Amino acid sequence: MATTTTATTTAAVIQREMLVTWPDEATARDPFRFGWRYLRRERPDGTTEFEQVPLTLEDVLHPEEEDFIVQSDTHQRWCRYLADVLEAQIAPDPKAVVLSDCRIAWGVPGLRAHGPDLAVVFGVRERKNWDTFDVAAEGVLPELVIEVASPTTVDIDRSTKLDHYAQAGVRFYVIIDGIAGGRRAAVRLLGYELVGDRYQPLPLDERGRLWLETVRVWLGSEGGEVVCYDERGEPLGDYRALAIARAGAERRAKDAEQRAGEEAVARVVAEQRAEDLASQMREMEADLRRLHGE
Repeated sequence: MATTTTATTTAAVIQREMLVTWPDEATARDPFRFGWRYLRRERPDGTTEFEQVPLTLEDVLHPEEEDFIVQSDTHQRWCRYLADVLEAQIAPDPKAVVLSDCRIAWGVPGLRAHGPDLAVVFGVRERKNWDTFDVAAEGVLPELVIEVASPTTVDIDRSTKLDHYAQAGVRFYVIIDGIAGGRRAAVRLLGYELVGDRYQPLPLDERGRLWLETVRVWLGSEGGEVVCYDERGEPLGDYRALAIARAGAERRAKDAEQRAGEEAVARVVAEQRAEDLASQMREMEADLRRLHGE
C-alpha cells in the first residue's frame, strides 16, 4: 500500500478550535503561538498524511510526546544554566537525575501528565532515555520541580500547577518569574514546600535568595539574570560561562607563550649582535696594535 507524508494546516479548523478553547486576540492572529504537534491522518485512498495542528494552553499544561512548545531565548538559556548547575550538584549521587522538558506521568488517578521545565529525581534504579518518566513504573517521583514562567503560562504555574504538583506529591516546587513580553524583567522567585497535602511558601533570605535544600543551592538573581550560589554564597557558573572563561585563559596563555618566544628570540639576536660587535672591536684593537708595531 502506498504511503505519502505531508504536512498540512487546515486554517478553518485551527481557528475554530483555538478560539473556542482560548478566545484571545493574540491566538486568533497566530494560532501556533504556543507550539504545535503533528497528527497522523489516514486518507480514503489508503495513503497517510501528517497534519500540523496548534497547541492550546491546555496542551502546554499536559503535553504529549514530540509536541513542540515555543519558548523564548531567555527561557531556554535559563533552563540550560539551571540544568547544568543541578547536574553538577547531584553528580556524586549515581541514583539522581535531572529531567529537562521531560513528560512526567504521575500515576495518580485523574491527574494527567505534565512537562515541567526541570525536575530532580532521587533514587532511580537506572538511568534511561525517557520520553515520559512514569512515576508508577519507576517507583519514585521528583523531589524538586522548577518552572521558568512566561507571560502566557505564569498564571497556570501559580495556580493550576501548584494544585497539581501538590496532588502528585512533589516535595519542593519553585517558580522563576522574570520574563515579560519576550524581555527580561526583575526576577521574582516563588518557592513552596509540601506540608501535608498543601504547599506552604518558602521564605527568601535578606538578599532575596531562595534555599533549595534538596540540591544544596541558593537560587537568586543579579542584573535580571538567574544566578545560583553554593552554600558559602559563591556564584555557580554555567557550562557556557566556564567554557568561555577556559577559552579566554587558553588564549591568554598562548599569547603569553608566543610573546615569551618572541622575547627569547629577540634576546638571542641581541646577544649575537653584542657578541659580533665585541668580536669586531677586538679585531679593530688588534689591527691598531699591529699598525703601531706593538
